[in-house]
Amino acid sequence: MIRAFTKRPAGLAGLGVLLAFAVLALAAPLFIGPDQLDVVRVDGPRLAPPSAGYPLGTDLAGRSILLLSIWGARESLAIGLISTLLTVLLGTAVGLIAGHYQGRLGRTLMHVTDWFIALPSLPLAISLSAVLGQGAASITIAIAITSWTATARLVRAQTLAVEARPFIERARALGAGNRQIMIRHVLPNVMPLILVSSTLTVASAILSEATLTFLGLGDPTSVTWGSMLQTAFFGGAVTAGAWWYLMPPGVAILLVVLGFTLTGRAVEHILNPRMVNHA
Repeated sequence: MIRAFTKRPAGLAGLGVLLAFAVLALAAPLFIGPDQLDVVRVDGPRLAPPSAGYPLGTDLAGRSILLLSIWGARESLAIGLISTLLTVLLGTAVGLIAGHYQGRLGRTLMHVTDWFIALPSLPLAISLSAVLGQGAASITIAIAITSWTATARLVRAQTLAVEARPFIERARALGAGNRQIMIRHVLPNVMPLILVSSTLTVASAILSEATLTFLGLGDPTSVTWGSMLQTAFFGGAVTAGAWWYLMPPGVAILLVVLGFTLTGRAVEHILNPRMVNHA
C-alpha cells in the first residue's frame, strides 16, 4: 500500500500538507507564548499590513496573524479529528448492526438513519450547539451527531456484501456467534472503506467547525480559524480593506481540506482497484 501511495503525486502532496500543519500545530507552544496571544499584553500596531516584523500583518488587538493562524490550527484540527472519530465509531456501529441484523432491529436503525439524513445538517448542528452551550465540546458533539449517517449507510452496504460470501456461511456452520462474525470476519473487511471515509469526513468536519465558530457558537476565549474569521468579519476588516486578516485562516482551511481530500482519494484508489481501471 505504501509503494502504491508513493506513486500518486496528488496523494503525496496532500499528505505533505497535512504533515506540515500537524508539525506546526504540535510545535506551536515551543515558540508561541501566552503574551503573544493575549489581547491585553500585546503591544503591536493594530490592523497593520504585512511587514518584516509581522509577515501576515496584525489583528485589531495588535497580535500577529501568522502566530494566530499557527495556534488556531491546534483546536481546529483537534475538533476535526475528534468529531471524525466519534462519527466513524457511531456510523460503523449502526451500519454493522443494521447490516448483520436484517430484521426489525436493522430496519429500525435504518429508519433512524434516514430520518437524520432528511434533516438539514447545518441547522441541526447549530441547534445542538446552541442547546449544549458554547465551546469546543458542544461543536464536536454537534458535528458527530449530524455526520454519522453516510458512514452508517456505507458500512451497512459493505456488511451485506461481506456476509453474502461463502466464508461467512462456513463460520456459522462452525458455530461462530453473531459477535464473532461481526468483529472477526465482517469488520476487518469493512475497515478499508472506513479508512477512506474517515479521511474525507475530517475535511467536512473542519469546514463545519469553522462554520459553527464563525456563527458565534465556539469558545470566545480560544483561537481557531473560525474565530479568526468571525473576529475579522464583525470587527470591520472587510470595510477597512484588511485582506491580510481574512486570507490566512481561510487559506489554512482550504489547504487542510484539500490535503485530506487528496489523501483520501489516493487511498480510495489504492484500496479499490476498479476505480484505478476506470480512471
